[in-house]
Amino acid sequence: MSKTSQIQWFKTKTEQDKVYVFDPFRRRYCLLTPEEEVRQKVLYLLVEHLSVPAGLLAVEYSIKVNGLDKRCDAVVFGSNGSPLMIVECKAATVKLESNVLDQAVRYFSALQPRYLMLYNGNSCYCFKVVHGVMQPFDHVPDYAEMMAE
Repeated sequence: MSKTSQIQWFKTKTEQDKVYVFDPFRRRYCLLTPEEEVRQKVLYLLVEHLSVPAGLLAVEYSIKVNGLDKRCDAVVFGSNGSPLMIVECKAATVKLESNVLDQAVRYFSALQPRYLMLYNGNSCYCFKVVHGVMQPFDHVPDYAEMMAE
């Protein structure tokens, strides 16, 4: 899947030499920053390839972490409204190191989903909770697999 085809999934526009992408989840144009480009790629992956229902996917989902307002890049919900997966996106130039995992784990602790995914457009790491312990997972599950447990 090429970079171009993923971006074309959304409408883009240019204003004052800046490129914006229409995010159908937030229903607005967003500045196409490096992190936003990665976010749009992962949204495309989740909906088009992993069969996540668009209506059960929240973008920039607000949560409270230790009394502070934070936002998850994306959260996949089950049909019963419970969070199944948190997705943390970083720009392609940002390495997915322990500080990124630490940030995502704080979000994870607030929502307690089954899965956690870190993605920067180059690398992807997925974790699954098994018997209350977060463990590396060997692939990104599709929606049916997320729901199976």
